[in-house]
Parts: sequence; structure tokens; C-alpha cells
Amino acid sequence: MNFEVILTCAVTGAGDTTGKSPHVPVTPREVADAAIEAAKAGAAIAHLHVRDPETGKGSRDVGLFEEAVALVRESDTDVVINLTAGMGGDWAPSADDPSMPGPGTDMIGPDERLAHVKACLPEICSLDCGTLNFSDTDDIYISTPPTLRRMAGLVQEWGVKPELEVFDLGHIRFAKQMVAEGLIADPPMFQLCLGIPWGADATVETMAAMKAQLPAGASWASFGISRMQMPMLAAAVAMGGNVRVGLEDNIYLDRGVLATNGQLVTRAVEIIERMGGRAVTPQEARNKLKLRGAD
Repeated sequence: MNFEVILTCAVTGAGDTTGKSPHVPVTPREVADAAIEAAKAGAAIAHLHVRDPETGKGSRDVGLFEEAVALVRESDTDVVINLTAGMGGDWAPSADDPSMPGPGTDMIGPDERLAHVKACLPEICSLDCGTLNFSDTDDIYISTPPTLRRMAGLVQEWGVKPELEVFDLGHIRFAKQMVAEGLIADPPMFQLCLGIPWGADATVETMAAMKAQLPAGASWASFGISRMQMPMLAAAVAMGGNVRVGLEDNIYLDRGVLATNGQLVTRAVEIIERMGGRAVTPQEARNKLKLRGAD
């Protein structure tokens, strides 16, 4: 059981959710306001994507990240900033020639994937630790070992903590290899991502199996998507882990009731407290994770 829980809120993501809920943040101002709202509700960490203000689709525009991060930092609300580094790995084969990229492909190199992280220098950025069939379509998310080693080396140089996002056991295996190679500073920080097609399923058994493969001394959190968000939160706390909620992973508070990020964080805090724990402050999270700015 974890009685001192680090709670992350993933406020928007890059998925096609803007047409499903008016609460999904789109502009940098909305993303920043969502991070601030989440922090005031009890989140220690805000995980941020940005979106094209015109289309609402996920974006990797460095200027949009800089604007959103600046707005959070200029507020008087303390929160640990965690930026996605997962954009730029999308491959969709052409229907006419599968050896060529088709519509939806966005493939770039490791340095460009981290351009916004270098510009903003958050305390944390995500590092998706493997390739995945990312839906029931031909779309593939590609993240190769050389790319990951390069990204890990760069963020280590910049003093940014990589959140090792793992979607299956093979991803944990490679993340452990990077730890062994000295590319990841102690304590390694893992995020067990459950329920995403076609990665690991959102079940207690799956979470337990993945936790069992983590290296000694690792900090870990887990989340489930959609209706499994709160059940997986409770399971992670019971198993000694940290947690994540937010509109990136689930847009509902209850069946048929659309949520805000603040409401999801409030619900998460209630569950943690009813289990006998508490959500730690941003500074306590920095100290636990040995982030830049730790006491």
C-alpha cells in the first residue's frame, strides 16, 4: 500500500477527443489553465501535450509548448511540469504502396522529438519505451532502441527526468537495459500504461505482472484508460504505486457525465484518502523522484 501518493493529471493528450467533450483543452491558455486547475485540486504533476488551436489535433509545435509552459510557470500555482515526448513516431503505410508512408504519418528523429523539451526544460518528460500497434488500424507508433538511447542521453544531459512509459513487458525489458547502461538516473521512474490497443490490458493481474519486472528501487505509477481509470488507480495505490488521471485517458466522471480535469483529480484524491493515504505536494514529489528543484 502506498500512503504517500504522487498524483499526475494528463490534461489533454493528442487523441481525437475534442469533438467528444467541450472540456478537453485545446489552446495553450486552456492547457495551462487545466494544469493549474488540476494542481489546485491536488495533482502534484501535470502531464502536458499541446494541440493545434485551429484544428484541435495533437501538435508538436515548439512555440505552443513554450506558451503553455510559460503560462503555468507565471501562475502562482506550484506544479511539476511533465511534457510529452511521444510525438513524431507515427507511421501509417500507404494503401497503394505499404513501403511508403501514407496519410497520418509523422516520423522525425530523436533530436527533433525533443526540441520542445530542450526549449522548455521541464522537470519531467515522457519516454515511450517501444513500438506499438496503436489501434485497430494500420497505424504504428515507432520508437526504436537507437532512438530511445539518444533521447535518454539528451534528457539526462539537460537534467530532465524521463518518465519511462511502458505499454508491455518488452518495453520494461528495454527500459531496464537503459538503466543498466547508465542512461537513466536513479530512481528510474516508470509509468505502466494499461488498456491502450494493443498494449497491456487494464487488469490487476497485468499490473502485478508488470510491477514484478521493475528494477529494484524504481518509482512507478500506473493508469488505465476509459472506464478503467479509477479501478486501476485504486489497484496501483494498493500495490504501492503512484497514479495518473486526466482527460487524456478518460473523459467521463460517471457513466454519461463528462468530466473536467479538476473533477477527475478530486475523485482520485477522494479514493486515495478513503484508502488511508494522501496525495503529496509538488515539492514532496520533487523530493521523492529526485527532480531538479528537490530539497
